[in-house]
Amino acid sequence: MGGFFGVTSKQDCVMDLFFGTDYHSHLGTRRGGMAVYGANGFQRSIHNIENSPFRTKFERDVEELTGNSGIGSISDNEPQPLLIQSHLGSYAIVTVGKINNEEELIHQAFENGHIHFMEMSGGRINATELTASIINQKQSLVEGLLYAQEKIEGSMTILLLTPEGIYASRDRYGRTPVVIGRKDDAYCVSFESFAYINLGYHDCTELGPGEIALINASGIQSLSQPRKEMKICSFLWVYYGYPTSSYEGVNVEEMRYRCGEILARRDFGCEGKHCLGCPASTGDSIRPDIVAGVPDSGIAHAIGYANESGIPFARPFIKYTPTWPRSFMPQNQSQRNLIAKMKLIPVDALIHGKSLLLIDDSIVRGTQLGETTEFLYQSGAKEVHIRPACPPLLFGCKYLNFSRSNSDLDLITRRIIREREGDAVTPELLADYADPDSRNYQEMVEEIRKRLNFTSLKFHRLDDLIESIGLPASSLCTYCWSGRE
Repeated sequence: MGGFFGVTSKQDCVMDLFFGTDYHSHLGTRRGGMAVYGANGFQRSIHNIENSPFRTKFERDVEELTGNSGIGSISDNEPQPLLIQSHLGSYAIVTVGKINNEEELIHQAFENGHIHFMEMSGGRINATELTASIINQKQSLVEGLLYAQEKIEGSMTILLLTPEGIYASRDRYGRTPVVIGRKDDAYCVSFESFAYINLGYHDCTELGPGEIALINASGIQSLSQPRKEMKICSFLWVYYGYPTSSYEGVNVEEMRYRCGEILARRDFGCEGKHCLGCPASTGDSIRPDIVAGVPDSGIAHAIGYANESGIPFARPFIKYTPTWPRSFMPQNQSQRNLIAKMKLIPVDALIHGKSLLLIDDSIVRGTQLGETTEFLYQSGAKEVHIRPACPPLLFGCKYLNFSRSNSDLDLITRRIIREREGDAVTPELLADYADPDSRNYQEMVEEIRKRLNFTSLKFHRLDDLIESIGLPASSLCTYCWSGRE
């Protein structure tokens, strides 16, 4: 994924930029960067943040950078912000998104006279640089941003830092948020709405899908009207979003409580607390002693489940954050699995002899949750019931790089489907596996349960997830679960 933050002020903006960008560290694990513009022109700093937090890498830069406007980025992939010199003038650029037609766009750039790109490790071209090359094909920055929205297949939200201010361009279908905050003599633009609260800003506005705005210390100027169609990423509420953020007016933490409540109703068949023994119950076969969430993103879902069911919430394992916060995660999958295990410290008194109901945000490969379940059994757990807070993931994300999977076959669901169906997997067949009322779905879920050694397994239904968010289904991207764009 990735996050961004920008500030434009009548005063020096560097401290606000530093803290606002740092507040996006949960969205990326690889690189951080800041660029500022002021009396000394453009200045920029980029650091690797894989093994130490953003703020420790940039403390010295904060003392050296000066400017009245700036943009910052946290990224899982390319180093940014980039400084660009073109016929449109000089600017700095950060992006969040994914380009699916990369080869086509690179070929077109060469045909249009673009001489070369800087190659990153692994032979990839920096997606932010490619985006800049598309913008530069037009005669103004606004024309170029609109052109990039049309040409890029996938999703791309863009911030441009110029001498005139910050151009903010939300991606065409609004898959990622762009919120603007305001305080005396300053404006900020942010991915996460909470990132500016402690800096003294208050909510001002949120850009619509495809909308472009120019922001400077004097105000906001809308340069293109929002598009009517929106497909904001549902997974922001399930996992990626920070609990204190809101998107399209829906708070992340509150949504996760609703999600857990609905999961409990599906288990026990009626509304209200303490419904375990009621005649309408469909959950007679499970009697958990406690409800727990996999730290951190599963905790709020578990609180909602516990509040609705009347089963006590507890923390049978604690995440060791002093040296293993979320952002310190290597790119290698086997190392990530090891670190995920090292983070969680069991509380024996809350596990031994207990029946546990555990909520995680999702099941991707299944490796980490399977290992977590195994260590709960080794710690004396009697039963481990699993309730993922979203439906089974059947499709790798095409828009936001939220999954590190290189192939759909990295998903445990798709491996099981291939084993059951061979290579004859059609879109129609996948749609049947996505239907929670179909036999294929139920048998796939049962196979996951057996492989990962869960006592029971029930996924959140897609219709229930949409209800949890509270926005119209037509406004939400649910591609990774449904395959529908």
